[in-house]
Amino acid sequence: MNIHKRFIVQFFIQIVLAFILLSLILMTIWAIIGFSTMDSEVTKDLSKADTLFFTSKVSIKEDEVTFDEKLKKIAKNQNGQLLVLTEKGDVVGSYNTTEQVPKHLDKSDLIPMILETSDEYSYWKLDGEYAQTHFLLFGKRNAGKEILNEMKSKVDWENQQLNLSDVTLRKVKEENGWIQLIDPTGQVIDEYGAKERPNSYSIQDLVTLSRDEHPSTAAYFDQETKQSIVIGTQANSPFNIEEGLNKTISHSLFITFILLFLLLLLGTFWYARKFGVPLIMMMKWINNLGKGVYEQPTDLHQHSVLLNKKGKLKKKYRLYKDFIRTLIQLTETLKKNESERVKMTQTREEWISGISHDLKTPLSSVAGYSQMLESENYSWNEKETREFAKVISEKSSYMMELLEDLTLTYRLRNQALPIAIEKMDLNEFIRRTIIHFINDPANNEMEFIFQPFRETIFAFIDPKWFQRIIDNLVANAIKYNPSGTVITVSISLIEQHLAIIKIEDNGMGMSSETLDKLFQRYYRGTNTSETGSGTGLGMAITKQLVQLHNGSIQVKSTLGKGTTIRIILPINTEQSKE
Repeated sequence: MNIHKRFIVQFFIQIVLAFILLSLILMTIWAIIGFSTMDSEVTKDLSKADTLFFTSKVSIKEDEVTFDEKLKKIAKNQNGQLLVLTEKGDVVGSYNTTEQVPKHLDKSDLIPMILETSDEYSYWKLDGEYAQTHFLLFGKRNAGKEILNEMKSKVDWENQQLNLSDVTLRKVKEENGWIQLIDPTGQVIDEYGAKERPNSYSIQDLVTLSRDEHPSTAAYFDQETKQSIVIGTQANSPFNIEEGLNKTISHSLFITFILLFLLLLLGTFWYARKFGVPLIMMMKWINNLGKGVYEQPTDLHQHSVLLNKKGKLKKKYRLYKDFIRTLIQLTETLKKNESERVKMTQTREEWISGISHDLKTPLSSVAGYSQMLESENYSWNEKETREFAKVISEKSSYMMELLEDLTLTYRLRNQALPIAIEKMDLNEFIRRTIIHFINDPANNEMEFIFQPFRETIFAFIDPKWFQRIIDNLVANAIKYNPSGTVITVSISLIEQHLAIIKIEDNGMGMSSETLDKLFQRYYRGTNTSETGSGTGLGMAITKQLVQLHNGSIQVKSTLGKGTTIRIILPINTEQSKE
């Protein structure tokens, strides 16, 4: 999946999750508003409560009832009484009753109490793990009906006067009530305590007064005079359901706004961290690359900021993994290029330094003889001139050889020497090399012995450079040993995958000091006063060429007894019986 599709998937998932989270928050808020509204309605009128409301507010243990303080307060504010009855009619609990409640109520007791009094009753079946079924009765006293029952017989219908007694007036004041006498046309013809009430009523107003929304209102209609009495009382509690509902909704909306704002703030920080932190890190990374710091970003403990403990890309960076992979490749490429540049600079400086040092002595000799030939103060004969020319020629040849060896050494050191690997028969390859030395008249005083392996051995080598290895080793055995030295070259095999080429001589041998420094550059020195002394680079080049063929070289030598050189080379074997 490319970065474009990955971004689409990420944003789609996040938008869906945000929608689900917002929906859950809104549902929770509406549930809170609904619960608060229901709680407000119950506070105003307990009869509207459901059974679940009383689950935690009425406790029954061994026929002892405990009412919650909140339930008591609600019942008292609504001038109500609470009764808890068993299925058999036993009264096991009560609160705020106006009269002494008997311990048992049968049907004959319940009917007049419910139907013949001014109280309005509601009941609920209590849920719980009780031994028997319990019912909760809530009787709500209607003060308006009480006053109406008491005064309706004393109204002067003919003279259209309320004619209120002192007892009635006292009850109306206690209940914060009002009374109005209305004629057939809806006009108020007499009233008491109704300053804030209308002076006339329409049919709609009268219907409204009869609804459950006005439980504190009572009315009586006289059939003869067609006049009506309307009585209203106010609850002791100053609570207004509409105001409470508005307050609850406003409070819930405020909480909703705060939650949405916090959610937006958290979402902003989350998005900034998710998308901003990786981008800032990558910008710093690119900035470091521009400054020449070719390393992946790390923390204060030098641990990679990109990878976790398992070596995998951290989750917050996975969205940009394609870009990060490209940056890693760029970093590695720049680092490799910088390393090669430094290596080339160092090689160039070493090569120039080596050339300057190694050519100083032979150039001095050439310059000296050239100046002698050029001098007008001396007259050289033909023999002397030839001798000078010979020295100059030798020094020139030496310098050419030195330049070639120096160049080869630096190429080998910096792994810049290309090799052309071929599958060669080692027995035949080395046999031809030894024959070349045997046929050289300069080596007539040496004795050569070649011992090939009994079967064909094939190895993958570069013929040119492997020839240089054998030539150097055999030439050194000839150069640094006296006449009559026996030089033996043999080939053997170890475990079918390693070939051993051994070059032995019984000549002068080497001291331990010489053996330790044999492969160092210039150990033999570059004093060109000795004829054929060499450049001092032959053995160093030999070792590097052996290593280039994934092999190794070992030397053992005893002073006065001879030297043994072993080349161990990985091969492919192919046995053939001849």
